[in-house]
Amino acid sequence: MAYEVTLITGDGVGPELAEAARRCVDATGVKIDWDVQEAGVDVMERTGTPLPDAVMESIRRTHCALKAPITTPVGKGFRSINVHLRQELGLFACIRPCKYYPGVRTFFSDHNVDLVIVRENTEDLYAGVEFEAGKPETGELVDYINKVSTDQKIRSGRDETGISIKPISISGTERIVRCAFEYARDNGRGKVTTVHKANIMKYSDGLYLKHSRKVAEEFAESNPDIEFEDRIVDNMCMQLVQKPELYDVLVLPNLYGDILSDLAAGLVGGLGVAPGMNVGTDIAVFEATHGSAPKYKGLNKVNPTALILSGMLMLRYLKETEAADRLESAVAEVIREGRDVTYDMKPNRDDPTAVGTREMATAICEKLTVRQTE
Repeated sequence: MAYEVTLITGDGVGPELAEAARRCVDATGVKIDWDVQEAGVDVMERTGTPLPDAVMESIRRTHCALKAPITTPVGKGFRSINVHLRQELGLFACIRPCKYYPGVRTFFSDHNVDLVIVRENTEDLYAGVEFEAGKPETGELVDYINKVSTDQKIRSGRDETGISIKPISISGTERIVRCAFEYARDNGRGKVTTVHKANIMKYSDGLYLKHSRKVAEEFAESNPDIEFEDRIVDNMCMQLVQKPELYDVLVLPNLYGDILSDLAAGLVGGLGVAPGMNVGTDIAVFEATHGSAPKYKGLNKVNPTALILSGMLMLRYLKETEAADRLESAVAEVIREGRDVTYDMKPNRDDPTAVGTREMATAICEKLTVRQTE
């Protein structure tokens, strides 16, 4: 049986990485019918939109996509395609494993870091409910808030103040915390830590903490071996730097999850080795954590590990566990040997023996071929 999967090639270095990941997934022997779709700034120049309707139609049909990086302009242009996909497709959970592979350069190589960040995707400040400073309706909102608030007031001027709304719901909280516990159960994890700032934001993060505890209590009835705890977000940052080996699955609201997923990626060597997946009720999109690095476009230079490992997560999602294990082992072996790796994975970034994106993917494919014939 062949699986239908949407392959979004992205922009910048995206097409190069998409091809590398596709080759490695195909080398596992799992049959994939790839529906190749384009999105990003290159497509926008031709069609006027960074996300053609055909892309969304494809994902809704296949229910599974592997997406290469797409550029998000800073302070101008279109809003993040990543955020749009998550909201439009109901991809409420962003799951990012941060695992150390021997051979990767990091200050934390002796700490056995193996974390999973489970980030809520649809609520919090990333809901995008914002009001621009200087607009009449924003001034009216400032006046209204100051009128109805029985505690704190907005003390800056009504015409100089921008506002972002931070919605956190009971249903959204319980859904993401349940997702984290289910991931822990299904993947042999021993602890879930919920992260918050409930000591300050008592009605949003306070709600999040209260219903995290509720889900934990319910889950403990059938899975008593999974430990539960909570941490304040700033303390959690310090804990991860001091003793990351004590933590397992972290579940967080949207903004904290965005920040801590990059922090955790830094512990294991950076975004170049950080895969990710966004999952909903029946649709999943797999993507690297890093961006599109347009300055390296076409140079065959960028590390393909993160997107290849995202392909590994996709195989696990498709229940092709044995193939996923072989792919992860092949990636780990190439990294451990340190020969056929890109410049950023060499002890010296100017090492002339560094290989390109295609060559590293080829080395991984060769490991897979050897494993299939053994």
